[in-house]
Amino acid sequence: MNVNVSCHLDPLALQEYIGQVFGSSYVVSGVSRMHGGAQKVVYKVDCTNGFSSVLYVWDLSMNFFQQEIEQNTINAGSYGSGLFASSNRFLKEHSIRTPALYDLNNDRTDYTFDYALVEYIDGQKAEAYFSHPDPEVKEHVLQQVGTLVTAMHNIKRNTFGAPEQHRNVRKTGQCHLMLQDNAKLQLAYAVQYIDLINTNKEKLLDKLDELAARIGPRTEYGLIHDELGPDHLLVNERLEPYLIDIEGVRFFDIEHEHSFLEFRFGEYYRYLQNDSLDPDRMRFYRFHHHIALISAGLKLLHRGYPDQQFSRNLSRYHTELAMRYIE
Repeated sequence: MNVNVSCHLDPLALQEYIGQVFGSSYVVSGVSRMHGGAQKVVYKVDCTNGFSSVLYVWDLSMNFFQQEIEQNTINAGSYGSGLFASSNRFLKEHSIRTPALYDLNNDRTDYTFDYALVEYIDGQKAEAYFSHPDPEVKEHVLQQVGTLVTAMHNIKRNTFGAPEQHRNVRKTGQCHLMLQDNAKLQLAYAVQYIDLINTNKEKLLDKLDELAARIGPRTEYGLIHDELGPDHLLVNERLEPYLIDIEGVRFFDIEHEHSFLEFRFGEYYRYLQNDSLDPDRMRFYRFHHHIALISAGLKLLHRGYPDQQFSRNLSRYHTELAMRYIE
């Protein structure tokens, strides 16, 4: 029984939890740490009867953006078990595939963190299919990804914000203004560490304001994932894609998502392309992504993210792209 991996719950507590959720015939045989990104810790839990599930742990002390969450800054709005549960429920209700939520424990009686058991999807991330040797399989999976993304974006609402926000607290106004403020916040962090950004700070701020000023009013918003790269789509054995890391799901300008999809999917963005997008919004959000990811890379680098080279490259790459806007 390989349960020596520290999974936040001690072995007896984990077994008790598994038994409560699934029944006494489910006996834990092994626990392994999965790559869970920067905002939560993820473990695979195997049972002797061949069943597997995933344990999500929202431990703020292990979150690489703990400081932003504690300060409630604008870029910390996609963290927490409550957002995960409401997004999971909303996606399921609208037939958007995402792993099932079996149970959520947020009572904090025994631990200082929330945790949940979630469906294990036995498959690969969508990015693995970029280099799949069978062109028909590759084509099928990417078409399925496009269908899923389009279906999600076609879920509309006339206000922006989290899907289950109470009606009287839904945000009105122009959602891009939130990210204009966020870009300024992220730029203020980056100027402390990158000379090129510091030297060109005013030009970058002027470009940000110029791009934002071109955006006209809008009264309809689509449902977006908010950080949808090919690593946030799991493909099962039936070649069906599932959305994961869904805490950031919200109604917003879909251009915010498409401008991210463009550079995350590269040549395969053609499977996701939408001809009705607003070009002014696309330019603004693309610029915002570059600035935000410069800062995100730096923060991961400074806060001990395991893949330091990735963090360094992320910041350098988006510095180069942001600078092209003012050349």
